[in-house]
Amino acid sequence: MRENRIRTLWRQDKAAVNGWLGIPCGFSAEIMAHQGWDSLTIDLQHGLVGYSDAVPMLQAISTTETVPLARVPWLEPGIVMKMLDAGCYGIICPMINTRADAENLIAACRYAPQGRRSFGPARALLYADGDYQTHANETVLAIAMIETKEALDNLDGIMSTPGLDGIYIGPSDLGLSLGFTPTLDPTEPRVIEAIETVLASARKHGVSPGIHCGSTAGAKRMIELGFRLVTIQSDTRFLASAAKQAVDDLRT
Repeated sequence: MRENRIRTLWRQDKAAVNGWLGIPCGFSAEIMAHQGWDSLTIDLQHGLVGYSDAVPMLQAISTTETVPLARVPWLEPGIVMKMLDAGCYGIICPMINTRADAENLIAACRYAPQGRRSFGPARALLYADGDYQTHANETVLAIAMIETKEALDNLDGIMSTPGLDGIYIGPSDLGLSLGFTPTLDPTEPRVIEAIETVLASARKHGVSPGIHCGSTAGAKRMIELGFRLVTIQSDTRFLASAAKQAVDDLRT
C-alpha cells in the first residue's frame, strides 16, 4: 500500500507542511500539488468544493507524492466514508467537542472490528494499491478539530480516545468561541493560552497536534512550539494576495 508520508514524518517527530484547497478545480489542485507540500487538504466545509469536485482534485494531487486529506463538512459518517473511498489518506473533522464525537469519527474511518466503515474503497484501490483493505486502518488518519470552549472542557476525554491520530486547531473558531475576533494568527493572550493547553494535552496523550496558520512566520512559530501539522493560508488566499500585490505594485 502507498505510504502515508504524514505518518512517517510524525514517527520522526517532524512537521508536515500542509496546503489548503478551497477552489473547486482539478487544475488548481494540480498546480498546488506540484509546489512541494507534504499534504494538501480539500476543504468541503467552508470552501465551494462538493464531492463531485473533490474526486478530480484527488486525481490531480495523485500526480505527485503529496498526501491527500479532506476536511469534511461535519461529523457525518456518509461523507467521511465517501471521501476515504475516493482516495483520501486522512480526514479532518470539524467541531469535535466530546469523546463521543471523537469515537464516532474514528469509527467512520476504520473497518471492522476497529470501526464501522463500510467496505467499498472504489478509487482508493487505484490510489493505494490492491492490498488497501489489509492496511487501511493503520494508514488512514483520523484528525479531530478542536475549536470550541466545549472541546477545551473535554480535552482529556477527546485526546484519550483510542485510535485518534491527531487533532487540528481551528484558531478562528476557537477565538470566536472564547469571545474574541476570529483570526488565523491570534495574539490575544487567552486564545494563545488555549492553544498551548491543547498542545500540552496532545503531547500528554501521544496525539499529533496540527493547526491552521495565516502566515509562514506564524507556521514557523507553531512548529517551534511543537505542532506537527501546519497549514499555511489556502489556495484562495494565495491567489488573492498575489493578484492584489501585482495590481498595487503597478498602480504605485
